[in-house]
Amino acid sequence: MSAAGRTRVLIVDDSAVMRSLLRSVVASGDGLEVAGTAADGAAALTAIATERPDIVLLDVEMPVLDGLATLRQLRAQNFKMPVIMCSSLTQRGAAVTIEALASGASDYVAKEPSLAGRGEALRTLARDLLPKIYALTRTPGAASAQHPPAFSVGPPSNPALSAAQHLPFVPPALPPPAIVAIGVSTGGPSALDALLSGLPADFPLPILVVQHMPEVFTRLFADRLARSCRLHACEASESAPVTPGTIYIARGNWHMEVVASARSGIPPTLHLNQEPPENHCRPSVDALFRSVAKVYGSAVLAVVLTGMGYDGLAGARVIRAQGGSVLVQDQATSTIWGMPGAIAQAGLAHKVLPLAAIAPEIIRMAARSSAAFDSRTLTRMVI
Repeated sequence: MSAAGRTRVLIVDDSAVMRSLLRSVVASGDGLEVAGTAADGAAALTAIATERPDIVLLDVEMPVLDGLATLRQLRAQNFKMPVIMCSSLTQRGAAVTIEALASGASDYVAKEPSLAGRGEALRTLARDLLPKIYALTRTPGAASAQHPPAFSVGPPSNPALSAAQHLPFVPPALPPPAIVAIGVSTGGPSALDALLSGLPADFPLPILVVQHMPEVFTRLFADRLARSCRLHACEASESAPVTPGTIYIARGNWHMEVVASARSGIPPTLHLNQEPPENHCRPSVDALFRSVAKVYGSAVLAVVLTGMGYDGLAGARVIRAQGGSVLVQDQATSTIWGMPGAIAQAGLAHKVLPLAAIAPEIIRMAARSSAAFDSRTLTRMVI
């Protein structure tokens, strides 16, 4: 930060118009200042080395060195400041942004050139961008208080809750899980890539994932996971059967729910809807969690990873009330400890774990769900 305690922002975009818009947005933010601008990735790397900004706004598509290549070089040079990608909502823009998020970008903001007039463009950009800058550069975990719940969540536990200070874990008498439901937002693509790639090909449970993303992103994200994971991954579709060993990614702009079959022996199916957003989100983690609790009862394993806000808090309460299990990512390994922090501080998490420990914990619990699960695989994964 600057000597005055202001957050210094580097703007990188090949469009002079976009650089001007971003300058105006940053200048309007409380405690923010522009550290400099660059029109391509090569110039950005020089500016980062000399200006040492607190956060970088990085265009995806640029000449000389594009946003993805710039990000990779930045991380290879051990610069750890947050990076927000500025992406156009196009097929190419979305594909590059997904790669950037999986490669260490902290978040993204969508550029909407179709907006009529500079004033409207500024308002939209400021609404989307400023909360992300604040969440990534101010006190860790503070994002969970941006939209505080309107109901009591009980006495908070220690905000510094760690894996060594968790609640007693699932009692032995609790039925083993039949489904894994994951909620995640800011920082999610790289966290999911790490977690899901740690699961073996014979993992015996279905996995449902709500990642807050626009519709143009989610199919590309599912395709990327299908290439990086040993399990089958796909974007959710209406009435798809919920089958073991498959990862379903909620479709952007659609809530994803599970519906029980009326016929015995027929697996539950997915239902997508466009009911109003919950916690400003569609898809919403709460919508998914409520539905799996209704269908699977105590046989739900819910996992909440890094993310801004508190989506998943109310749903975790429902899962706990049904006897299900809840794991959350710890503060040290989260990009933003908003969503998992809200659940931990409400006393709803059975365990608060670093990201690298979550896949082994899921494997341990899932091994109790299927006698056919290879114990040699379990031993190899958790030792």
